[in-house]
Amino acid sequence: MSDTIDLDAYLQRIGYRDALAIDLQTLRALAVAHAAAIPFENLNPLCGVPVPLELAALERKLLHEGRGGYCFEQNLLFAAALRAIGFTVHGLIARVLWNQPEDAITAQTHMLLKVEAKGESWLTDVGFGSMNLAGALRLEPGVAQATALEPFRLLERHGEWRMQACVRGDWLTLYRFDLAPREFIDYVVANHYVSTWPASNFVQHLIVARTARDRRLTLRDREFTVRRPGQEPERRTLHGSGEVCRVLEQEFLLRLPDRAVLLPRLEALPA
Repeated sequence: MSDTIDLDAYLQRIGYRDALAIDLQTLRALAVAHAAAIPFENLNPLCGVPVPLELAALERKLLHEGRGGYCFEQNLLFAAALRAIGFTVHGLIARVLWNQPEDAITAQTHMLLKVEAKGESWLTDVGFGSMNLAGALRLEPGVAQATALEPFRLLERHGEWRMQACVRGDWLTLYRFDLAPREFIDYVVANHYVSTWPASNFVQHLIVARTARDRRLTLRDREFTVRRPGQEPERRTLHGSGEVCRVLEQEFLLRLPDRAVLLPRLEALPA
């Protein structure tokens, strides 16, 4: 797969105007800007529309059509941009444990990135929805690392790593993974599974998230939630497809796809 991205279009989409360098400051700033501008969303699988992962399709959807996407789309696009700047990037794959027991055996359905900068290794992930990292973590276990929102940390045992976030005082695991680089075809297979399997959350439910610099916005079906550090979550239930569309456009900054296909799916969302 070609990694030749229209870097100017990408930087314009995420609103990044600072100088570019192959360093941690640039990596973190790009991740923060990406997470704030390009929302996590699953409108394609919800509507039965394919999710292509080729770079040209990602550019068209996420850069030019005003859409977002989920982990494979987000992190493949981010990886292409980082490589165009000059970073060395390896794609990894993870088993999601968010809202699961620590010992749960889940499929490998999440993509994250290992990035080399100035002789050090960092992990970054702009595609984990409600708990988007929106930054970068030094590849060092057992150390709490600050972000603009929650602290994150990495745990490691016998070559298996766990990504955790401190949520209201508790360390919660997002996913577990190893450091073996993955090929593009591994993401194609996992993407097909999560976007077409009838029991997949991405097929059954509306899942949208955006990580701004000071808050996290999430929408699951009709429940819209705003979370700010140190405060109680603000929740409200949306009524009707019209209100859902307004929130998608105004809060998540989405340009909506074909409404003739979308609106029936929104009307069918569970209350």
